[in-house]
Amino acid sequence: MSRPLVVSDCDEVLLHMVRHFRDWLGEEHGVEFLLEGNPFAQSVHYSASGERVEEPELWRLLNAFFDTEMSRQTSIEGSAAAMKELQREADVVVLTNLSDHYAESRTAQLRDHGIDARVFTNQGPKGEALRRIVEEFAPTRAVFIDDLAVHHASAGEVLPDISRLHFCGEPAIAPHIPCALEQGHAHARLDTWDDALPWLLETLHGTRP
Repeated sequence: MSRPLVVSDCDEVLLHMVRHFRDWLGEEHGVEFLLEGNPFAQSVHYSASGERVEEPELWRLLNAFFDTEMSRQTSIEGSAAAMKELQREADVVVLTNLSDHYAESRTAQLRDHGIDARVFTNQGPKGEALRRIVEEFAPTRAVFIDDLAVHHASAGEVLPDISRLHFCGEPAIAPHIPCALEQGHAHARLDTWDDALPWLLETLHGTRP
């Protein structure tokens, strides 16, 4: 029998990433990441020269972080408990924008933080990957959680009936990212699990006004 489905992003939703990436850049690469501004690529500079780190190099560094530094990442407060509560009511999977070869390490990483969930990897906008997941699970209701407005726009375009929660659990960047709710691409914007869990449960039960 089909159950409701929750499809959640990982970084800045379940686990902190950018704060640890920032620290690693400064410690190992002499790079300053200010965690402000949009796009964030404009906020990454070499400490010695002040020159901006160009986007191809920034992507290389980000991949290097995931190659060796995933153990630095810490849980967003309340994420593991929220996932366990949601799993009582629904199937819960993670849709993360990482290359496919990171799927196993991401799965193990989440398990280490108390989150036992199937992981799907993706590159680029998430709408089509989300569609494939929904087709596989054929849920009674589905909710998508992500910290980036671009993915909510993609999800809404491909699956207009899916409920969408914009969630960013990193206080340093939450004020600076475009808001999917304000853009009309999400149904709610909630940045703590204390606020998000009741909304999600109401949505899964079909009792949300």
